[in-house]
Amino acid sequence: MADTKREIERKYEATDATRLPDLSRVAGVGRVEKRGVTELDAVYYDTADLRLASHSLTLRRRTGGADEGWHLKFPVATGIRDELHEPLADTLPPSFAALLRSRLRHTEPVPVVRLLSSRDVQHLNDPDGTLLAEVSVDTVCAERLAGEGTGTTATWTEIEVELADDGDPAFLDAVEKRLRKAGVRPSESPSKLARALAETGPVRGEKKRTEEDPQTAGDHVLAYVRKQIRTIVDLDPAVRRDLPDSVHKMRVATRRLRSAFKTYRRILDREVTDPVGAELKWLAAELGVDRDQEVLDKRVGDRTEALPGTLVLGPVRGRLQVWSAARRTGSRRRITDVLDGKRYLALLDTLDALSADPPLRPAASRAPGKELPRAVLKDYKKLARRMDHALEHPPGPERDAAMHEARKAAKRARYAGDAARPALGKPAKRFAKRVKAVQSVLGDHQDSVVARDALRTLAIEAHAAGETTFTWGLLYGHEEATADARERELPEVWARASEPVLRADLKH
Repeated sequence: MADTKREIERKYEATDATRLPDLSRVAGVGRVEKRGVTELDAVYYDTADLRLASHSLTLRRRTGGADEGWHLKFPVATGIRDELHEPLADTLPPSFAALLRSRLRHTEPVPVVRLLSSRDVQHLNDPDGTLLAEVSVDTVCAERLAGEGTGTTATWTEIEVELADDGDPAFLDAVEKRLRKAGVRPSESPSKLARALAETGPVRGEKKRTEEDPQTAGDHVLAYVRKQIRTIVDLDPAVRRDLPDSVHKMRVATRRLRSAFKTYRRILDREVTDPVGAELKWLAAELGVDRDQEVLDKRVGDRTEALPGTLVLGPVRGRLQVWSAARRTGSRRRITDVLDGKRYLALLDTLDALSADPPLRPAASRAPGKELPRAVLKDYKKLARRMDHALEHPPGPERDAAMHEARKAAKRARYAGDAARPALGKPAKRFAKRVKAVQSVLGDHQDSVVARDALRTLAIEAHAAGETTFTWGLLYGHEEATADARERELPEVWARASEPVLRADLKH
């Protein structure tokens, strides 16, 4: 895996005549250490249509400096990026190719810009000599290597302040305050690449609008659909890097997208979306293998840790670890294999095609205030039927199964409300919030059902090994109590979500 660091930096405008103020007067700085001038030669890669740049991604091969090699940067927030590094090589490192696969697909990146930078570096150290930040004055010469404007050059000077590893971001505020007093202002460009592309590209007379404000029901649904597609593509590298909650978020996006296809069938032709929905269901299931076990591990683990030590009899924690490891063996490898597979890449291509040429039906051209409430209320009616069915059963396996089906309907109704919120405003927000509360109660109940099944299996294995099953039985009883509490809570939560006024608001 490539080396990774969190890059927190700020850029400022400068000219050949700009001089840095005395930064030793910045609070916390004990000494300013001049590090000399370094010559850097960086070639930036992208697709012909600048697909990476459009997502604020940076891929470069750089020589010179202490970290020469290949660099791949992912945006985290304004002024914050994750920078991955691989050693210098003639070709794109396989690890980077994998992280970019959801965007590159079948396209090879090509050189688009070359930057020659003369970097004059200073280190801002605290009184103990610990590095606080690196300040550089960069004189840059950019050359366009591909596309419109090939051969065009641009030059500029900028100041860059990069926080040291594990540094306090507030220190950058102190440095900026000093720079501003000296007349130095923040740069309008977020990166050197962005500036190079802007200054070496063709001059445009009027900026084109990439996306118009949604007007029709179809506009609103498509905006939601495209957002979920972008989320899936954007999260692909995060899942490959095993970043926290990335699998869960990607799985949610696939479910939201599939749910939108079902809910808004009057807007999007189901003959086109149904096969896509089937592939999304497959992807969600693959992503769920690891996620479901993660949720179960945490639930049972937290329950165990909450018990007094005197009630944890036998090798309970050890058995939990072995059981979890056995169930999760190879799950990360399996997810990566799925993301590298032809079926997944074909799904991404299909989603791109659907986004570019959506299968709109006649209802898509109608006002959102008419079409969207109809779709949301249709999902609500399905939820109501399932809730009635669940509540009429006495406690037991049949009620458990019925509540699980109601949970899936609640999730779909909630997603429907979320999708309609930009068009319908507060009524859709209130509706989604109330239904989410129902979903949460049903979800905790279902998690308890799954946990009890796992605990029973663990108790059987412990008994077969000659261990006491006391603790497993105690945990099972706790889960039974949780399920009972959720069942008692559900009618009241459902009553709030099924108030007639809540549904009437959606129509107005």
